[in-house]
Amino acid sequence: MKKTLNIKFSIVACASLLLAYACANRGQGPTGGPKDTTPPRILKSFPKNGALNFKKKTIQIEFDEIVTIEKSSENVIISPPQVKPPDVKSLGKKISINFNENLSDSTTYTINFGSAIVDNNEKNPLKNYVFSFSTGNEIDTLKISGTVLNAEDLNPISGIFVGVYVESDDSIFMHKPFLRIGKTDEFGRFTIDNIKKGKYKVFALGDSNRDYLYQSGEGLALCDSLIEPHFRFEQMKDTIWKDTITIDSIRNYIGTRFLPDNLTLRYFKDSKKRQYFVKYERKEPYSFSLFFNTAANKLPEIKPLNFDWKRKYLLQKNTTMDSLTYWLTDSVVWNTDTLKMTIKYQKSDSLFNLVSATDTLNVTFRKAKINPKAKVKKKNTLIKVEPYKFTNNINQTFEIFNPIILRFEAPIENIDISKITLSQKIDTVLKTIPFKWRQIDSTKMNYYIENKWIAEKSYEIKIDSAAFKSIYNKISNKFSSQFKIRSLEEYSSVKILLANFNSKAIIQVLDSKDVLLSSKPAIPKGTVFEHLTPGDYYLRMFIDENGNGKWDTGDFAVRRQPEEVFYYPKKLTLKANWEFEETWDYTLLPVLEQKPAEIRKDVTKLKLNN
Repeated sequence: MKKTLNIKFSIVACASLLLAYACANRGQGPTGGPKDTTPPRILKSFPKNGALNFKKKTIQIEFDEIVTIEKSSENVIISPPQVKPPDVKSLGKKISINFNENLSDSTTYTINFGSAIVDNNEKNPLKNYVFSFSTGNEIDTLKISGTVLNAEDLNPISGIFVGVYVESDDSIFMHKPFLRIGKTDEFGRFTIDNIKKGKYKVFALGDSNRDYLYQSGEGLALCDSLIEPHFRFEQMKDTIWKDTITIDSIRNYIGTRFLPDNLTLRYFKDSKKRQYFVKYERKEPYSFSLFFNTAANKLPEIKPLNFDWKRKYLLQKNTTMDSLTYWLTDSVVWNTDTLKMTIKYQKSDSLFNLVSATDTLNVTFRKAKINPKAKVKKKNTLIKVEPYKFTNNINQTFEIFNPIILRFEAPIENIDISKITLSQKIDTVLKTIPFKWRQIDSTKMNYYIENKWIAEKSYEIKIDSAAFKSIYNKISNKFSSQFKIRSLEEYSSVKILLANFNSKAIIQVLDSKDVLLSSKPAIPKGTVFEHLTPGDYYLRMFIDENGNGKWDTGDFAVRRQPEEVFYYPKKLTLKANWEFEETWDYTLLPVLEQKPAEIRKDVTKLKLNN
């Protein structure tokens, strides 16, 4: 009897321990087994996909598992576009779409879900699911597709609407929403589904306010010719996979190819921007800056209200006159805490016309607050005088084609060139050599020291104290630096011959981050870029239609496309003491296939043939 009780007690104890272990590990959940990578599967819908004569405003789609909608406003695209977007909601295993506008008669409607539908657990997306129905007796089946590229650098552009109009007049783009639309994915690819037979104008639009109308300031692309959707039957291949890396078989079949499927639209923003005053800054008592949103044709008119500055300032301006700094030369003026003034300038109205505007400004210099706990300096303590500061571009190893550049913190009042010495080391002795001193701006703040450097030679520059004096009576400290010119054998050069020479072509050398390094007009016998440090480079070219030496964007107002851009499709790896020569046929590859993948932005991989 006692033995039986011991056995029962042992069983109860083991069960208790197992129960306690299970409770302690509830948070872990089930373990083991492969991760779910299968997207949700559609079981049924009301109405059926492709239904005819459907005129109700609610659609329901049922799936084999619980689903959610991710960023419906960004991912779900309705065609024809809706001014009042439908309500797209998920509830358990169902998705409902409720239209907030009356449906048009005899019209095919398309709902492209993009990557919006995902399962509730692993967030596996049902990619590019398209649901269509018609309010009439037939459903339109044609489609067009292509890619939107940034016109200046040929990078794919994502999140851009692409739409069509039956009207042939381009001005319709500004007055009427698209007839049908698609949206570019992360590879810049787009598809516009369920189009009627006919001829269409095609536009791309960076639609910032989601009204499907072009407004000045928005990015766009336009196709110069009318597009006529069509299809043809052709042999296609279907690859069947055993697993993610092993092909089981390839099946050939006759399928339908919808054309055109390779449209390339060059996306740009025109140079027209709203002109307005942005802000002022007064970081130092003796200067203030004005900033405008875009380039100006003329300077603002400034009328002082509590100071007199006639012939008592210097103006520093950039080439576009949207950044202006006024250097005050009268101590009475710069010692005024708040400079009151009116500025009269050109401002854009709602139609982008320039009109006169006047603002009143209180330009205040805010002094640093005094810490009450700080120790007060004794009367006999010397006050440290700040020197007149300048920067330079000198490195220990200096490029043979560079001048020495000196940039000063404020305009110069006086220069004593005799206090500047440039020397070249010959054997072990420094020998003074002549140089050219050149001012490179209008405000006396930037200067070149020029010399024809000799490769592998060492130099020294010395500047004595008080060589420079600012308009605020600051004096520069002494300065010296030694440097050596890089050996010619450390450089590379590249010569580019155009197989199809174009006298308007401008060839550009880019670094490994797609940043412009050098730009030169194309020459029939070859364009040479010298003194390149060894490394990886890329080439870009544009057709300079107006001959101004720079790339120009398009202008929708006059229906002008941006200047054409091409990329050399290979990376150039240049080695020291090496001359590279290459013939470039920029017409050989389609624009979409030209830019090397290593410098293509916004995408990690672009499959050109899918």
